[in-house]
Amino acid sequence: MWSLLTVATLISALGTTHGFFGALNHESPEVTMNISQMISYWGYPSEEYEVITEDGYILEVYRIPYGKKNAENTDAGYDVWLGNSRGNTWARRNIYYSPNSVEFWAFSFDEMAKYDLPATIDFIVKKTGGQEIHYVGHSQGTTIGFIAFSTNPKLAKKIKAFYALAPVATVKYIKSPLKELKLIPSFLFKVIFGNKEFFPHNYFDDFLGTELCSRKILNELCSNALFIICGFDHKNLNMSRLDVYLSHNPAGTSVQNMLHWSQAVKSGKFQAFDWGSPVQNMMHFNQPTPPIYSVTDMNVPIAVWNGGKDWLADPQDVDLLLPKLPHLIYHKNIPFYNHLDFIWAMDAPQEVYNEIVNLMRKDQN
Repeated sequence: MWSLLTVATLISALGTTHGFFGALNHESPEVTMNISQMISYWGYPSEEYEVITEDGYILEVYRIPYGKKNAENTDAGYDVWLGNSRGNTWARRNIYYSPNSVEFWAFSFDEMAKYDLPATIDFIVKKTGGQEIHYVGHSQGTTIGFIAFSTNPKLAKKIKAFYALAPVATVKYIKSPLKELKLIPSFLFKVIFGNKEFFPHNYFDDFLGTELCSRKILNELCSNALFIICGFDHKNLNMSRLDVYLSHNPAGTSVQNMLHWSQAVKSGKFQAFDWGSPVQNMMHFNQPTPPIYSVTDMNVPIAVWNGGKDWLADPQDVDLLLPKLPHLIYHKNIPFYNHLDFIWAMDAPQEVYNEIVNLMRKDQN
């Protein structure tokens, strides 16, 4: 991202964003859309709901209740719900705290697992009347699934199966430059980054997507900014959609969440947030050290897909995870996949999604 900032500054100094760096690619209308609008844009029915967590966060949750009209049997026929986690673009409200307050941002993936995921699943079950649902998670979405389903047996019983894409539990072998955050002492982390939002999605990101990275000459530079964080797979990124990706990502999270991840890199353990002292940990956990999350306690069938070029969910960390999953029903390593390929790769339907649908169908038989 710093390389992009340098280029943007250069463009400003030249006095123009037009002409010098080549023609502007056709901009997708999805750049300025919200989630419901994007769903409708592709011809699917869309419903939007608000889920309120036990601690007051308001999560926007989206539903695709059925497939496209006249789809000629190309849709799988599932009732699809898109969940959310506190603090991102679509979950920035709380009934008690303003997003301008420190209190609003006092969370990490611990709270996402303890409050957000259970509230969302309970809402879906109540709304649909279904007793069991299929849970598909990517990256941190798998992290909160591992925590929630191993610590909350009542919730786990509502999950028919867990489909984990680029699963993240330990991050001992992470190769992404984000690992360097571990070098910052915990007491300095919030001094440097503040105590609210870590990486807000702002107008500069929109500028990157619509003005800078939509120019043909700079496409490769912008895609490399993604690859440097997540791993490289040039051939699988649809460059015509780069403006859409950069206009909506990153979606933001708390400084405390990033501090939690830096602790995980440093310790090599899958454990709760370290509040900084035995006394504070006792206040939160009734023990002087953060509890370890044990995925061996997760009684949910799970299928795993991971990438050989993933710099965040590193293959070595996945290798440590797999033997601990007591109900592993399927595993596939895709050697050329990076971290984002599971959601953006042009061949993701063939490599991943079709297999997920087939596994779901087998569960129904």
